Amino acid sequence: MSDLQQEAKRLDAADPLAGHRAKFALDDATVYLDGNSLGALPAHVPARMADVIGREWGELRIRSWDESGWWTAPERIGDRIAPLVGAAAGRIVVGDSTSVNVFKAVVAAARIAGEGRDEILVDASTFPTDGYIAESAARMTGHRIVPLDPADIPAAANDRTALALVNHVDYRTGRLHDLPGTTAALHAAGALAVWDLCHSAGALPVGLDAHGVDLAIGCTYKYLNGGPGSPAYVYVAERHQSRFDSPLPGWTSHADPFGMEPGYRAADGAVRGRVGTPDILSMLALEAALDVWDGVAIESVRAKSLALTDFFLECVRAYVPEGRVTPITPEAHGERGSQVALACADAPAVMPELIRRGVVGDLRPGLLRFGFTPLYVGFADAERAARVLADVLAGTPAGE
Repeated sequence: MSDLQQEAKRLDAADPLAGHRAKFALDDATVYLDGNSLGALPAHVPARMADVIGREWGELRIRSWDESGWWTAPERIGDRIAPLVGAAAGRIVVGDSTSVNVFKAVVAAARIAGEGRDEILVDASTFPTDGYIAESAARMTGHRIVPLDPADIPAAANDRTALALVNHVDYRTGRLHDLPGTTAALHAAGALAVWDLCHSAGALPVGLDAHGVDLAIGCTYKYLNGGPGSPAYVYVAERHQSRFDSPLPGWTSHADPFGMEPGYRAADGAVRGRVGTPDILSMLALEAALDVWDGVAIESVRAKSLALTDFFLECVRAYVPEGRVTPITPEAHGERGSQVALACADAPAVMPELIRRGVVGDLRPGLLRFGFTPLYVGFADAERAARVLADVLAGTPAGE
């Protein structure tokens, strides 16, 4: 057993979160490092879904909207996500996709900002859909898009800035952006901060309320383990809820949804973020999945995340031939999310072979991307992944 293998064994033995792995449907033959794309299945969710389908839908049928709490699920589940992103109850509503919620949040923020502010600052390195949606929202509201490096947004904010749409963690590099500082700078310029939390929620503390974030959106199928296509969410700060003017006013966000009035009257609170009929099956799978967070402090998750990614990088340096990969994820803890991205010229050949050998990560152009989900990834997993990566690269000629 190598020194690094012994160190991994010691670290796993001392890990207070190690027992949570048993809550997931995982096998020891696979190292799953793609939770930043799709989280693992919590082991109890299939039984919960069998009850939802067989009893709530199959037996109670329409009665389940009231008797099984289907109607209130978007707010109830939002309140369960809230502590994981540093929000109080009543500020998050679950439903729709991330893209739809980006559209709602950007248009609503532009409307709150008011006349005379015609610029929307956008993270130039953002996940493409955020950029597409922001451009469409800008056309609809008469704004213009200003793409910037996230580090340049605070200095660029001015009296024409309506809002900035920024990713908390870069999906390619794993870089953690400065949410508190950027939000404060936008507010100093009279603008609003809209944050995309897709790669941070469930991986590290966010502090939406504490840092005065205006609006935020995020998905639930990554570190929150909600399942493929599980519904996203929108956060609306309490001070903005009365002015949250959704561009998609649907019947379920009406003040009297069953009154069937021809005119729209918005409900109070974050309920304004609802649109149409909730997607109950995926929503209740998400609700069940969130049970794995019971008794878990997000600060403990963050501490393990940093230790895991530190250890993985140490193993990569020790095992992988020099020059074959280059880490592009920042070394500094204050600048790192919960993934490690390695630039690799041979990435398209390397990743399929890694997966064949039981180490599952994913590809982005020119990159091998590994997500570390602290609730079920251990230090032995990190060591094994780096060791298998070295073996694969040894058998893959450079430039292949």
